Amino acid sequence: MRCCVFGGTGFIGSRVTALLAAGGDREVIAIGRSQAPVRPIPAVAKYVSGTYADKSFLRRILAGADEVVDLAYSTIPHTSFVDPVHDIVDNLPPTVGLLQIASELGVKKLVMVSSGGTVYGVARSLPIAEDHPTFPISPYGITKLAAEKYASMFHHIYGLPVAIARPGNAYGEGQKPLTGQGFVAEAIARILAGETISLFGSEGTVRDYIHVDDVASGIVAVLERGASGGCYNVGTGQGRNNREVLDALAPLARRSGRRIEVQTLPPRKFDVPANVLDSGRLARESGWKPRIEFGEGIERAWNAALRDRSAPAPTNARS
Repeated sequence: MRCCVFGGTGFIGSRVTALLAAGGDREVIAIGRSQAPVRPIPAVAKYVSGTYADKSFLRRILAGADEVVDLAYSTIPHTSFVDPVHDIVDNLPPTVGLLQIASELGVKKLVMVSSGGTVYGVARSLPIAEDHPTFPISPYGITKLAAEKYASMFHHIYGLPVAIARPGNAYGEGQKPLTGQGFVAEAIARILAGETISLFGSEGTVRDYIHVDDVASGIVAVLERGASGGCYNVGTGQGRNNREVLDALAPLARRSGRRIEVQTLPPRKFDVPANVLDSGRLARESGWKPRIEFGEGIERAWNAALRDRSAPAPTNARS
């Protein structure tokens, strides 16, 4: 069985690639835009450089593929506000092309990784189940939802066996800080650098923080046991505001002789106040559940960032 993972060396994708390869019953191909993997992948997996905006490349890579996991996306919520047209053009046409070619080539299962943190918009009640109304308030969430609608169309009209995964706010070791995505990674980076952390509102926003390893196992659960045409939240069902995240980091910071400096700013109109996901559907249909408690996960993320900061810089062998 051959599985193609688009975005297969990204923060979440590298974990998905590793999980799929560990099963031993798949030929796993991780696909990324860079010439070499941006994160390590198992030796038994194969890396291919390419972009799914290129339809001829898509046809070559999907020929003979049984499964597809689509994690590729070129923007984040922050950049979608800077240039919403770019967010549409750079993401939606390639995604539709992938769905079309997967349909034509008879892919047996495709999982599109969407966004549980943005497609719902302002919550009417918490936690949010999959049948909650979807009124995203960011260009990123709108484009993600549009991609979902195209996936549903290809399922209903052409029979494409596609399922949607909507993860919460992933965090963990290896997340790039200061990119406008991921409060945990940004907070850790600023604490280690002695910089001030900005909170928008007295407590910040409430989010469903889920360790990246649990996100990856949830996506694999959707691939292996999710229903075609189904949509699945991947979260913990527990919400934490930014202040609570900093409270969890405080003893770790003190242990290394660091302080947490915070400035409180007015709330931002484009921030959803609270987002917490109900993942009961995925639990019932697959048996999946998150396994890494927030306290353990935050310590792992902190220790990894501390190690990276303490590691000696690589030397230039030709100097």
